[in-house]
Amino acid sequence: MTRKNVSPLAWVPTAYFAMGLPFIMLNLVAPIMFNDFGISDAQVAFWTSLLILPWSLKPFWSPLLEMYRTKKFFVVATQLLSGVSLALVAMALPLPNFFPYVVAVMAILAFSGSTHDIALDGLYIHELTPTQQAQYIGWQGAFYNIAKVTAMGGLVYLAGTLEEHVGVLYAWMIIMAASGLLLVVLGLYHLRMLPSGGAATVQAAHDLRGTMRETWEVFRLFFRKRYIWIYIALIVFYRFAEGLVIKIVPLFLKSPLADQGLALTKSQIGLYYGTFGVAAFVIGSILGGYFISWRGLRKALFPLCCIFNVPFAVYALLAWLQPTNPVLVCAAIVFEYFSYGFGFVGLTLFIMQQVAPGKHQMAHYAFGSALANLGVMLPGMISGVISDAVGYRAFFLWSLLATIPAFILTWVVPFSHDPEKEAQEAAAGDATAE
Repeated sequence: MTRKNVSPLAWVPTAYFAMGLPFIMLNLVAPIMFNDFGISDAQVAFWTSLLILPWSLKPFWSPLLEMYRTKKFFVVATQLLSGVSLALVAMALPLPNFFPYVVAVMAILAFSGSTHDIALDGLYIHELTPTQQAQYIGWQGAFYNIAKVTAMGGLVYLAGTLEEHVGVLYAWMIIMAASGLLLVVLGLYHLRMLPSGGAATVQAAHDLRGTMRETWEVFRLFFRKRYIWIYIALIVFYRFAEGLVIKIVPLFLKSPLADQGLALTKSQIGLYYGTFGVAAFVIGSILGGYFISWRGLRKALFPLCCIFNVPFAVYALLAWLQPTNPVLVCAAIVFEYFSYGFGFVGLTLFIMQQVAPGKHQMAHYAFGSALANLGVMLPGMISGVISDAVGYRAFFLWSLLATIPAFILTWVVPFSHDPEKEAQEAAAGDATAE
């Protein structure tokens, strides 16, 4: 039996969960862990933002993945490497002056995770038709975000519970080791279940000069695409506000009331994200995919942008009102996460169907997703400094202004591809040839 006969539901959810886990561990869980060990907010925001730089540098090595082996090979290999890296983080935590060692290992994890993303997205595009891409984009987004909820909910909650019994150090060692084991298990599962994603699409060059020539050609063709500069602007600004708030929200939720925070415990944060939050994520992401299938990406993109960005206002409300009712706090987080899941799929499918199409679709999708991560990384690097300077209340209000460019760009952006029409023309061409 070939992997072509395996339903996408057998690998899309688990593979995209494995995609999300390293990124979330670096981007959201690591700040909480470092904060527990007494690292300052400014250092935490800077270094954890810098660690996601490989997701923005993916274009520089994504062409190489088209020249060698199969996409499945890179997906499985990087899942195993990421699992080992998290285990090494657990082993480094007890060391004296652990911080630089942990950051160094996390840098390996970042390069492994970003390489995994390139290969998996290329496999997804290769194996699924445009109709299937829209149908399963919700499942993709749902399980990517389930990784976020699992890490920010289940693992952070577990860290808080373990801390009461074994202390902060051993609690985080257990969490990091368990995360690494989970990725290794997923890698072994995908060794059997993933389709190959096709052989190398570019003939491998046999010398450095030939490899560089092939790589330059991939870059050149990307920047010659129609409307590419407005596409780049849209991709960067779609998630810009998210980049500002994503590092600060966990710190805000933990901070004392006197510091404009909500004084939540790690167990409370984990419970809110990991119970109701997981349901909101899944429902929002899957409904977002079916909403695109119903409306079409062209008509759905602006509403999805609004649904994605406007709910960040709940954190401004929480900062100003500082409610003590846990139901209100949980409801606000659930609403934001439902909206995040619903709106996130719009950008993903836009990159897949408007930016990636062409000869080097895996590499060009990696270019687009790298730009999306750049739109998160750059504001994230300065978010801690801004938050420290103005306080949480003013910070969340300023972050809302960062949503305006995304609204304008999604309203006016032109489309250069009609995936359904192109698929029909390709099918008609194949029928004629037969």
